[in-house]
Amino acid sequence: MSEQRKKSGLSVRAVVATGIGAAVFFILMKYIAIPTGVPNTNVNVAEGWLALIAGLFGPVVGFLVGIIGHTLTDATYGAPWWSWVLADGVFGLLLGLSKRFLDLQGGDLTAKKLIQFNVWQIVANVVSWVIIAPIGDILIYKQPANKVFLQGIVAAIVNILSVAIIGSILIVAYVKSRPKKSSLRSE
Repeated sequence: MSEQRKKSGLSVRAVVATGIGAAVFFILMKYIAIPTGVPNTNVNVAEGWLALIAGLFGPVVGFLVGIIGHTLTDATYGAPWWSWVLADGVFGLLLGLSKRFLDLQGGDLTAKKLIQFNVWQIVANVVSWVIIAPIGDILIYKQPANKVFLQGIVAAIVNILSVAIIGSILIVAYVKSRPKKSSLRSE
């Protein structure tokens, strides 16, 4: 019965990770955002945090953390900007697909895996911020294309850097904090 329950929904661990992940994402996005000079576009260290959470817990948790965290942040300014909320959710989902090859829970983090992850996060950033967010802005909010594509390109660039630097540091730190498989021996 417990295996069947696990397969039908999120595990308790995933639910807790989603709650904590979204709360930290909200705090980082709300209080540690650096303006880029392009209206409504910031350098968000929250994206680096999302990289760690999604890499650890997978696409569903990554999606939920991105959606919930971004929605809460936008709500504090009045109302969620749904095209960008969706883009953050898709970004978390795409980053979560890296869970398999990163294998942060049980494997060793090699330079090759970290490079693969960073190539993948670049693709995820381009899909989310250069395609989904601007097209959503045009379709939902009737925003001018030149404005929203500029915002999307700037967001993609700064998020690529945020994940490459902060996300990579968090991933490396997490892996180094875990005991090696061979470090535990029976006596």
